[in-house]
Amino acid sequence: MRGVDTNVVDLRKQVYTEIARLSYDYDGDFQALKKDITHIPYDLIPGEVANYRDDVFLERAIIRERLRLAMGLPLRRADEMAPMGEGLEEAIKPEKYYQPPLIDIIKFACHSCPDNVVTVTDQCQGCLARPCTVVCPKKAVSIKNRRSVIDQDLCIKCGKCIDACSYGAIHRMTRPCASACGMKAISSDEFGRADIDQEKCVSCGMCLANCPFGAISDKAQIFQLIQAIKNENVPVYAAIAPAVTGQFGPDLPPNKIRSAFKALGFEDAVEVAIGADLCTIMEAQDFMEEVPEKLPFLATSCCPAWSVMAKKLFPQQAESISMALTPMVLTGRLIKKKHPECKVAFIGPCAAKKLEASRRTIRSDVDFVLTFEELKGMFEAKKINFKELPETEEMTGGSGDGRGFAVSGGVANAVVNYIKEVDPEREVKVASAQGLEDCRKLLMAAKAGKYDGYLLEGMACPGGCIAGVGTIQPIAKSKAANQIQQKNSVNAHANASEYKDLLASLSESDLKAPDEK
Repeated sequence: MRGVDTNVVDLRKQVYTEIARLSYDYDGDFQALKKDITHIPYDLIPGEVANYRDDVFLERAIIRERLRLAMGLPLRRADEMAPMGEGLEEAIKPEKYYQPPLIDIIKFACHSCPDNVVTVTDQCQGCLARPCTVVCPKKAVSIKNRRSVIDQDLCIKCGKCIDACSYGAIHRMTRPCASACGMKAISSDEFGRADIDQEKCVSCGMCLANCPFGAISDKAQIFQLIQAIKNENVPVYAAIAPAVTGQFGPDLPPNKIRSAFKALGFEDAVEVAIGADLCTIMEAQDFMEEVPEKLPFLATSCCPAWSVMAKKLFPQQAESISMALTPMVLTGRLIKKKHPECKVAFIGPCAAKKLEASRRTIRSDVDFVLTFEELKGMFEAKKINFKELPETEEMTGGSGDGRGFAVSGGVANAVVNYIKEVDPEREVKVASAQGLEDCRKLLMAAKAGKYDGYLLEGMACPGGCIAGVGTIQPIAKSKAANQIQQKNSVNAHANASEYKDLLASLSESDLKAPDEK
């Protein structure tokens, strides 16, 4: 749940802060670094008594794996004999990308939650009617000591007893991570622990956000980014996603964002809404040129988890996924056109953007991807007080619609508004979905011909980018802040004439995604 500082959220923040502190302090003494990172589990989990789990040794073991993931390193199995710092010397290089998989499960942190099990809760009143015993087709429900009991060997999980109970005392328990996975990529291993099918996974991170035990985590580039920032010969620019508005609370308003990033060591901060406007123009032009003459429908490409899901599950409809580059990549290319020797770090709400940026064809455009949650660790490590930061000019260039990409429905809305300006007579029908389960249903209907002639928008995260796994604030609060930012924008919509210089600076190949995307 975004905006609630649970123990899991707090531990993640502490790990990110410690990794950022190590990187800022690192002076090239690798042996000192290995020693310092080895001490962190004892600093975060002091004493001899466990705080959250069965024993303090397990808690520290989990922190060690979290530290490895935060460094971009792979997890170690519980039965492997390997030092905590294995692979560390290679991982600290600024140009190092994390090894797949991006999202993984710390097995000994997994609670082995029951999945799809029907159970009787303490709400059972032992009533006289006992409808649960009557409706069960397999006679799996019986009464013992005046309470309903379900024989799990007989139960077929039909749910009839759940519907029949007047007290709502019977409950279907599902594994939270599996329930949140729209790709149905999570099952159980031989020990009942969660297991991710990496062939199905699209790195949306919803399992990570919904695991109450903090057993699932993604890899990070915090250390590597800071090392790049410390290199005074190569400037590093932050490309900031529209979902940033309000993420760090009222003490970091839009007119202090650039100061905040410069305090971290960045050369400057650039608004990704500029790339969103370019993406709007490209997708609108594609729609007007290709639908319905060449393609039955056009689906947006901005959300990488959505587009990868579409191509994995609906390969025959792959041509209907827009080939326009995402706002992140377009912004990265614009920055590097202007500053050829620089590095670009995308800062946003999304885990799947890490996967997108790690592709061979994208690496030259975006060097690092951090979430807002990971960025917060950098602010904590540098002890930056937002109230003391000077006000500067706000990041400018993006339209209100470009900033609206952060909210579900915003991408399609931007494309429609652009088309209305250039072709007022054209009707654009839109269908959208949020959450990969509903996105799957949307594409199934499109495959069946229900959405011929439509513009389809898919967002892997329910609510859009403001609900991404790397966000900090409650979703409703983020949405309200984004709407205010849209209203305060100088331009309401993308306009081809306003962006003609930017469009001219990018060749046709710069504006289209490669086949790998």
